[in-house]
Amino acid sequence: MKNFKTGLQLYSVRDELQRDFESTIKEIAGMGYEYVEFAEFYADKNGEEIKALLDKYNLKCISVHQEIDLFLQKGQEAIDFFKAFGVKYWVVPWYSPDALAGTDKWEETKATFTKLGNALRDNGMQLLYHNHEFEFNKFEGKYLIDHLFDDIPNDLILPEFDTCWIKYAGEDSCKYIEKFAGKIEVLHLKDFVCDSLNAGPVYALIGGSDAPSKKVNNFKFRPCGSGLQDFEAIIKSADIAGVEYLIVEQDNWYENNSLDEAKKSREYLKTLGI
Repeated sequence: MKNFKTGLQLYSVRDELQRDFESTIKEIAGMGYEYVEFAEFYADKNGEEIKALLDKYNLKCISVHQEIDLFLQKGQEAIDFFKAFGVKYWVVPWYSPDALAGTDKWEETKATFTKLGNALRDNGMQLLYHNHEFEFNKFEGKYLIDHLFDDIPNDLILPEFDTCWIKYAGEDSCKYIEKFAGKIEVLHLKDFVCDSLNAGPVYALIGGSDAPSKKVNNFKFRPCGSGLQDFEAIIKSADIAGVEYLIVEQDNWYENNSLDEAKKSREYLKTLGI
């Protein structure tokens, strides 16, 4: 098995970052994570200050979850901000299903993604797309996620598959990872429990109403290794597909605090030799 590089999506510990940014970064490094993936949390720092803080604790920021609006508003200034602290991948964290394939906004979406993808490529960076479960709805017999990567050149946009949402959608994460072999460099590891897969929304869409089926479906996010996911199989498929970075993400926490949950995930990955 290859030597994967492990990181934490900082959304997983957003409460602790807001409380004490630097001490949280220090704790993450102490858990054995090598990389972080930002989620628009910058603590009012400029790019150079963020890089200095990460360097202090021997961490690197490989990617950032950032909506496209920032690029549309600030253009090169936004890209330069991320470049200053080493970001290689700009990840679209969520995109409205009302603007994906089969809608009257699809052509505009493709043009927007293409514009950002080209700008990032010109700066030595890469655009990624992070899925939820709704991209595994179909239009004309094909998943929306497939329309996305079929209709936009792969040198401009690549997947950052979220294994939780693929499984919750009722698909096989391993099959999808291997289907995109050679095109996945960053993969999200996320665990969860629920009563039924593909049972409707379990979170509120951005700008939408509360998720109606979360309570009745008993859906909860869990640290890696304590839910429904078969991570041994997922890691094997990631190896086959040529994945380089494994990013742990846990959207919410319940019995323990967020840092404890992040540590549990890292300790579990160590039992898999990662």
